[in-house]
Amino acid sequence: MSVTVGLIQMAMKEDPAANLKHALMLVDKAAESGAQIVCLPELFNSPYFPQDEKVDASRYSESVSGKTARALSACAAKNKIVLVGGSIFEVDGKRFFNTSLVFDETGKMLGNYRKVHIPHDPNFFEQNYFSPGDAYKVFDTKYGKIAVLICYDQWFPEAARACALMGAEIIFYPTAIGTVDGVDQIEGDWQDAWTTVQRGHAIANCVAVASVNRVGKERGMRFWGGSFISSQFGTMLAKGDDNEGIILAKVSRHLGHHVRDGWRFFHNRRQDTYGKLLEK
Repeated sequence: MSVTVGLIQMAMKEDPAANLKHALMLVDKAAESGAQIVCLPELFNSPYFPQDEKVDASRYSESVSGKTARALSACAAKNKIVLVGGSIFEVDGKRFFNTSLVFDETGKMLGNYRKVHIPHDPNFFEQNYFSPGDAYKVFDTKYGKIAVLICYDQWFPEAARACALMGAEIIFYPTAIGTVDGVDQIEGDWQDAWTTVQRGHAIANCVAVASVNRVGKERGMRFWGGSFISSQFGTMLAKGDDNEGIILAKVSRHLGHHVRDGWRFFHNRRQDTYGKLLEK
């Protein structure tokens, strides 16, 4: 009733092939250290190109059956792990998505998740690049039921709740977030808010949360890392700093059932009062 989760906190270069090679090496190390489910960051095989309002980023795009998918599949099978492939810049016909690929321990692709909530702020101009996905998904793995939400999704409690209602035991958040040159944090500490809201999702939904960020300076942005794994009651099981590294923690699946049964957040829901959530 426990599973060892590994998060790959890494810095990205301009060259997708170099990023992929580096990511696979770190996944191998995480598996050697005992990780059974490993997750990579958002857009792990490219620089964070959406900080430009509009550039030609097509050289970073590929299909869900492309080179990166094949490499991740082989890596999962070699290491006998469940692998959450962060996200890639997916091209599907004339549309582009920010898409996570999930593989089981045999290398089989269990499916993909397309980022639903797309930000559009200074240095996060993602709506110029990605179409939004339209569905949440839960993947049934050897080590339990997992969901993937991507970066900006982490600010929306509805997304986490939907995944929990679908049976997710662990929610993974591949992420690319940091501070922006020339933009003051007038609201308060961004990283603290980022960590706090996701721990809140863990508690409210009785799920473990594993959030993995990138690190390093990429032109106008500094990615703060801080990847972490939270228990189903918000306890910080492991946390990274602002350097590359592998974050590991053992997650008790039993605790999620214990919290749900004891605190009865789901049993005592009042669906008849939630209609406002569906109003436009």
